Amino acid sequence: MAVPPRVLITSSAASQLAALQQRHGPVMFHQSGGCCDGSSPMCYPDGDFIVGDRDVLLGLLDVTAQRQPDGVPVWISGPQFDAWKHTQLVIDLVSGRGGGFSLEAPDGVRFLSRGRAFSEAEVATLAQVPAITGAEYERGVDAPGPRGAVVAHAADVCPIPNR
Repeated sequence: MAVPPRVLITSSAASQLAALQQRHGPVMFHQSGGCCDGSSPMCYPDGDFIVGDRDVLLGLLDVTAQRQPDGVPVWISGPQFDAWKHTQLVIDLVSGRGGGFSLEAPDGVRFLSRGRAFSEAEVATLAQVPAITGAEYERGVDAPGPRGAVVAHAADVCPIPNR
């Protein structure tokens, strides 16, 4: 079984991200741990948010942009990763302003985390791929696993159960 990406992005979120890259240059995400906007993916100019030694790189988003050919890094705190390591993060976009300092806030939209639980087989495969911490990334360790792709809609990967 191929290693599944730990993070994906919807097409609407990818379009917003491309616009932000045009305005701000390279960007990054950090999955917030609960302050301000609850638990939202916060988008910052790359390097404006200081990644901690224990933060974990979920992956690089394969969002085509001339300013960021290496992909958009998505980080999460180590303790939050331990709680969510069985979940694929899907970054989506919704109307409304968030309460944080994320770059999209002035545009009247906000990024939103959605999740899909990995299957047992996917969890077993992911267990063979070590998580990369901020300290390791700083030392030049490459990002693990496949890049996170753009999906049409969040429901394509995390279907909403019928009521």
